[in-house]
Amino acid sequence: MIPTEEASTRRREIEEKLKQEEETLSFIRESLEKSDQLTKNMVSILSSFESRLMKLENSIIPVHKQTENLQRLQENVEKTLFCLDHVISYYHVAKDTEKIIREGPTGRLEEYLGCMAKIQKAVEYFQDNNPDSPELNTVKLLFEKGKESLESEFRSLMTRHSKPVPPILILDLISIDEEMETQEDVTLEHLPESVLQDIIRISGWLVEYGRNQDFMNVYYQIRSSQLDRSVKGLKEHFRKNSSSSGVPYSPAVQNKRKDTPTKKPIKRPGHEHDLRVKHLSDTLTDKHGLAAGRDDMLDVEIDAYIHCVSAFIKLAQSEYQLLTEIIPEHHQKKTFDSLIQESLDNLMIEGDNIVSAARKAIMRHDYSAVLTIFPILKHLKQTKPEFDQVLQGTAASTKNKLPSLITSMETTGAKALEDFADNIKNNPDKEYNMPKDGTVHELTSNAILFLQQLLDFQETAGAMLASQETSSSASSYSSEFSRRLLSTYICKVLGNLQLNLLSKSKVYEDPALSAIFLHNNYNYILKSLEKSELIQLVAVTQKTAERSYREHIEQQILTYQRSWLKVTDYISERNLPVFQPGVKLKDRERQVIKERFKGFNDGLEELCKIQKAWAIPDMEQRDKIRQAQRNIVQEIYAAFLNRYGNVPFTKNPEKYIKYRVEQVGEMIEKLFDTSA
Repeated sequence: MIPTEEASTRRREIEEKLKQEEETLSFIRESLEKSDQLTKNMVSILSSFESRLMKLENSIIPVHKQTENLQRLQENVEKTLFCLDHVISYYHVAKDTEKIIREGPTGRLEEYLGCMAKIQKAVEYFQDNNPDSPELNTVKLLFEKGKESLESEFRSLMTRHSKPVPPILILDLISIDEEMETQEDVTLEHLPESVLQDIIRISGWLVEYGRNQDFMNVYYQIRSSQLDRSVKGLKEHFRKNSSSSGVPYSPAVQNKRKDTPTKKPIKRPGHEHDLRVKHLSDTLTDKHGLAAGRDDMLDVEIDAYIHCVSAFIKLAQSEYQLLTEIIPEHHQKKTFDSLIQESLDNLMIEGDNIVSAARKAIMRHDYSAVLTIFPILKHLKQTKPEFDQVLQGTAASTKNKLPSLITSMETTGAKALEDFADNIKNNPDKEYNMPKDGTVHELTSNAILFLQQLLDFQETAGAMLASQETSSSASSYSSEFSRRLLSTYICKVLGNLQLNLLSKSKVYEDPALSAIFLHNNYNYILKSLEKSELIQLVAVTQKTAERSYREHIEQQILTYQRSWLKVTDYISERNLPVFQPGVKLKDRERQVIKERFKGFNDGLEELCKIQKAWAIPDMEQRDKIRQAQRNIVQEIYAAFLNRYGNVPFTKNPEKYIKYRVEQVGEMIEKLFDTSA
């Protein structure tokens, strides 16, 4: 059991806690009552505030709506006023811009284009909103007048500032690729930069707003004329300033300071052979004086034509660069095609005239005319890749003009080559046309000179011959095939020449002179072949040509030597009488010896007199033939003289023994020498 004191103590503690809890509960109740009161007060305040807000809202919202409506009305009024001003401005455009449009765009292009933009907008407005208004017609007429003024300004700028390119500048431009020791940029300024920019602006406007392509026709007509004048100016420059060699020099280069890298003289392909070509032309046609002067002029014309072709390419390239800045892209190729037609046609016509002149000359058997085609054809074929690049995108008829001219030249050249070969074969045997001294015939020298020219244009001549081939090998044309064709042709000419020379040699009554004639011609042919590359070209198809000519030469020397048999037969041992030494000669034997001496003397004198007038131009061959004949005759004569010189066959030995052995040799040494 718990003691009483502890129980009372425990009770007191419980009562105290209970009292504390009651006090706490009482405090909480009071707090709740206060909180309720505060809540009621707050609700009352909020209710009052809400009521006031509703009253305020009910009074403000109508005012706000009225204000918003007023602002909207104000904006509408402002927009309406702006639109009215904008519309009214269209009615004033004609008046505001008429003066500027009437005065034209010269000197104030940007301002003028600004006015045209205003007129364009006015036209669009009236078309969309009031198509029946008189103002539409007014601005339309003003727009058309403005467009015409722009087109007129375009034409005026192009006409005033487009000028032919000076020949000196063209020559400098052509020479950059091949002749410059130090590369320099030579640019063509067809139009001043400020003018070019104005033209570009006008063309851009006409394309975008003018909807008119007439200005493109104006452009190509003006530029086409200047291109043609530039090329013709270069040709005229050659006519006036070319020297007799036909090589023009550029004053622009000559006037440079000494320390400035200079250019070499401008050359055309094949020009380094002009002197030989001219010599052949004079030789083949026997032209002198005025005719030779015409040949010089022809050479200048050829040189000018070749340079004009190169000039056309360079100028056309430059024209296309200019055109791309002015003409819209989808019209550039067509406009360029039209632009170059006049100049290109003139070049082709001139080329056709050269071909026609060559054909007429060939009909007259003036085969030197084909030489005018060779350098031109060579140059045309060399420049064809550039031509094709320049004409890329043009019409097929334009692209085919150069190939047609090349084909025409190849056909004409091939015809000339074949006719020349036939003429060599069929050249008539006329006595008056034969050299009296048996020297080289004019036909031989002409033929060799002509063939030597082919060396300078091997590919060109080969292409000419290949153009006439119909075999499958011709279709797969190559440089080796061309070389074989040319070799075959040269062998054909040489074969025809040999046959003709054999025929001509029969004109001579003296077989010895005939042999000398053939010897001289064969030797000339062989030496000429060896001095040039002709021998290598001939060897392509005829390996034994050189050996064959040497055999022919030796054969003719043997034939010539047989002419001396009628002299040496008098004193040859097989024809001498036999007698016993110390035995007195009979009259018949003495007479035989006298006849032998006399026959030898007369024959020697006669042959030396005749053959002294003959000619062997080749000193080496002349000395060789003399020496061989001298040795033969001296040996036989020495033996004869040794045998009969001391025989008493006559009382007057000096009458029959007229020459010592040395004198006979000296007489033979004077053969083939009219000055001896």
